[in-house]
Amino acid sequence: MIGYVTLGTNDFQRATGFYDQLLGVIEAKRAFSTDRMVLWASPKPGRPRLGVIKPYDDKAASSGNGTMVALSVDGPAVVDQFHAKALELGGADEGKPGSRGGGFYGAYFRDLDGNKLCVFCMVKE
Repeated sequence: MIGYVTLGTNDFQRATGFYDQLLGVIEAKRAFSTDRMVLWASPKPGRPRLGVIKPYDDKAASSGNGTMVALSVDGPAVVDQFHAKALELGGADEGKPGSRGGGFYGAYFRDLDGNKLCVFCMVKE
């Protein structure tokens, strides 16, 4: 249902560098790029794209309280690796990797602009 999600940034170069490296963990690459927006795509067909964007109204980007983007990956090891990479790149921990019940294994972090993301997978219990 979701085609893509964009996250606002106040430092476009820093944000694109962060996501180039972070999304490389799941082999996502830049699929679309302008001077205001970059979208990354998974090599797996049908997955939504994630982008960073300079707000079109030229006002400061801000992270929404209660707003979060969740990225689906292929297993707990990838969740662990992705979360570790986010922190290595300067992201802030919002919840270490682990089982949250119901077969949900996930981790939470904030990017360099304060946007909250989750990386998760579903596992058999």
